[in-house]
Parts: sequence; C-alpha cells; structure tokens
Amino acid sequence: MKSIWIVDDDHSIRFVLEKALARDNLPVRSFSNARDVLAALEDDSPQVLVSDIRMPGGSGLDLLAQVKERLPKLPVIVMTAYSDLDSAVSAFQGGAFEYLPKPFDVPRAVELIRRAQEESLREAVQEERDALMPEMLGQAPAMQDVFRAIGRLSQSVVTVLITGESGSGKELVARALHKHSPRAEGPFVAINTAAIPKDLLESELFGHERGAFTGAQASRRGRFEQADGGTLFLDEIGDMPLDLQTRLLRVLSDGQFYRVGGHSPLKSTVRVIAATHQNLEDRVKQGAFREDLFHRLNVIRLRLPALRERREDISTLARFFLQKSAVELGVEAKRLSDAALARLEVFDFPGNVRQLENICHWLTVMAPTQVVEPKDLPQELLQDEAAAEASTVEAPPAGTAAQAQLPTPLVPLRELGTGVQDPWLMELKREAQHLLERGVKDVWDVLSKRFEAQLIHCALEQTRGRRIEAAQKLGIGRNTITRKIQELGLDD
Repeated sequence: MKSIWIVDDDHSIRFVLEKALARDNLPVRSFSNARDVLAALEDDSPQVLVSDIRMPGGSGLDLLAQVKERLPKLPVIVMTAYSDLDSAVSAFQGGAFEYLPKPFDVPRAVELIRRAQEESLREAVQEERDALMPEMLGQAPAMQDVFRAIGRLSQSVVTVLITGESGSGKELVARALHKHSPRAEGPFVAINTAAIPKDLLESELFGHERGAFTGAQASRRGRFEQADGGTLFLDEIGDMPLDLQTRLLRVLSDGQFYRVGGHSPLKSTVRVIAATHQNLEDRVKQGAFREDLFHRLNVIRLRLPALRERREDISTLARFFLQKSAVELGVEAKRLSDAALARLEVFDFPGNVRQLENICHWLTVMAPTQVVEPKDLPQELLQDEAAAEASTVEAPPAGTAAQAQLPTPLVPLRELGTGVQDPWLMELKREAQHLLERGVKDVWDVLSKRFEAQLIHCALEQTRGRRIEAAQKLGIGRNTITRKIQELGLDD
C-alpha cells in the first residue's frame, strides 16, 4: 500500500498525524517543505497528500499546482488556519480534495484522510477497468474505414483533423490515434476550445507567468507544455477566436511560443490532433477561420459517421453502455427486450453515441425492471413514435360524437414560465404513476432519493469527484453533499 504523505514545517503537526495514522495501520511519510516532496516524487508517489498552505521555501498552493500536473487524480488535502480560508478556496479551484482547518480534531483528520484514500483506490480501480474496456466499437463499414485509417497512421505523428457531428466520438478517435502512435508513452492532453472563455483560453493553451494577470498567484504550464513529447487534442477548433488562431499557427509552424506575461520563448514537441463539428471550408469563406491554419491542420482528415449512418452498431453499443453504467453504479446490468432494441434502432439520435450512452445510463437508474421494454424508454424516444401514430389517425370533424370519445388529456407538466412541455417531468410523472399502480410504499422517498442521487452523481462526474466543487455547482452546502452521499450510499 502506498503511503500517506504529510507536508508541514510544524514538527508537532507532523508528529500528531504520524501517530494517529500509525494507530490505524496507515503508512506515513513526512516532509517539512515542498522542495523535498517534489524531489521524492521522482522515485515514488503517495496514496494521499496532506499539505499545509503556508510554509517557508514554497507554498502549499504552488505545491498543489505542481503535484496536480504530475498526478492529476491524486487526492490532496490542504491544511489551513482559519485566516487562510481564502487560500483554501483557491486550493479547491486548483483541484484539492478537501481542506482541514487548524486547529483540527485528530479523529476528524484521520477520517478525512481515510475518505481521500478510498477515493484514490476507487480511481485506481476505475483506471484498471477503463484499460480493460475496448477503445471503440463498430462493425459498420463506415467505422471499419475509420479503424483502417487509425491502423495506417499508427507509425506516423502527422497532424490529423477529425470531423463529425457532436457526440460522434471524435475524442475517442484522437485517443486511439495517440495510443497507437510512436508517442504513445507520452501524455495525451485534451482541451475543448469552445468550452473555455476567450480571455482564459490563451493561458490554458500557453500557460502564464506569476503576476501576469489578477489571480495568477503562481506560474502555470499550459497545455502545449503539458503535452510535450505526446499528443495535444484541440476539440471544437472551429470555435477558436481569430487572434488565438494566429498564435496557434505560429506554434505549429516553428514549435515556439510564449507564456502569457512571459518574455522567454518556450519550445514543445507536440503532435496536434484537431476536431470540429463545423464545416471549416465554410468558416474560412465567412472569414471566421484562417485559411493558412486550416491547411496546416488539414493534413489528414478523418470523418466520423453519425450514429444514424451505422444503425447496425446500436445494439452492440447499447449493451456495452448498459454494462458500463451497471459497473459504475454497482448494480446488475439491465437488458433490452427485442422490441425496445428495435425502437432504439429506428431512432435518429441527434446527439449520436453520447446520447445513446446517456440513455443507457438513464435506463440503469430509472428502468423499473431488469428487462427494459419499450414503455420503459425515455420520453425522447417515445415522442417520435407517438407523433408517427398520431399522424396516421384521421381527426374527426369538429362537433361530432367521435370527438367526444377522445380521452380527456392530462394536464401537462410544464417548464416554469415557458409553457413548453418538459420531457423529464413527464417521464417523472410516468414513473410515479407506475410505482403507485404497483403499490410501492414510500413513493415520495423512493423518487426523491433517485432524483438526489442522480443530481449528485452527475455533479461529481463533472468535477471528477471533488465534493466541494460539486456542492457549489448544485447550490448546496459542503456538509449537505457529504451527508447526502452517506445517506444515499454513494460512497459504496
């Protein structure tokens, strides 16, 4: 078992934690400064890092940033005096697992470290599972063409442009190109250029020096530096602002760039793979994308088919995603009936493979039985079918007896303030009716717990397990999310 690393210049703090953890049979290594920790990381790595913020010779925030660059999934607990809580907030933004205010209760500290250790072990198990899962699935001819292209490019580090609709799996292809390339041992770094505000994107790509702008408390490496010797995946490249396109072109031309606020040129050897759902030729004609950058990126182009173009893969993908969701949630995998599968196979999936994965995850949580029938499918699939059936029924003339025989419509649940029918609320209503008809007791509690569990699960997925950040996104308190996780058994 890996050790718990304690970093604090106060000998008494180190001593107390060492003794407490030793009583729980947890191995410990102690350090009095950040410099020694970084040196130790050359040969070893911890299960959990517990670090003070204010230390001579290097702050805990600087240490956090450097450790997260090397070990992004390592849980880091920040110790801070009450007067340092502003710094603790900065630590959370830098990816800290939790903070421990001084003076602290020793049993509470040990319990927090144990939670972080469990999180680390879960991450390791998930990485092992991910390694065993296939990279990509597909028997359709269009996907076989993609697989053949990846094979042909396996000995090359040429720039690749991947095109395809949103949700079609462009990042999976980029990861496969990296894994089967001569740079497979190097890092794979991905960035969605459309998801980052323009004023932050430059810093994300090229890094910044300390003091370069408000809030830049420490120097930070950008994605180009992080990907040195490996692959940089630039997703949604068509949305990149024009001024940054110019900087990107310069880096692709000579491999040199400057950090924001920096004066010394830096060099990074990186293979660039770009992706977009847009037509870049049209963007060039519109003046929204540089033609010279387009030609620099468009060395090899791979087009990913939409899911509706490879319907023969839907059953295989659905089984895979249902199994994957079951493993993540620790439940038995749901199975699709032939009728439910047939309904999936005729759906157009505007959100492509990502939408199918989300539907399978929803079914794992919400489907009432192990075998999924058509009536159990989410509303988005049933609405198309209902519309098709409605179009085949001839409406009776107004005022006839036939009109009186039509069922009285239920009052629709509506999105507040819009008057637009909300599919997820309609689905909740259907599930409530189903449970009530079966005579399930405590329907309120059952559905409330499912609702809360799904909200928390989605927030933790977005924040990669960081509870404080998840609580902030959900608009609830830190203690509330901790209590709910325990009550709903999400720690298991």
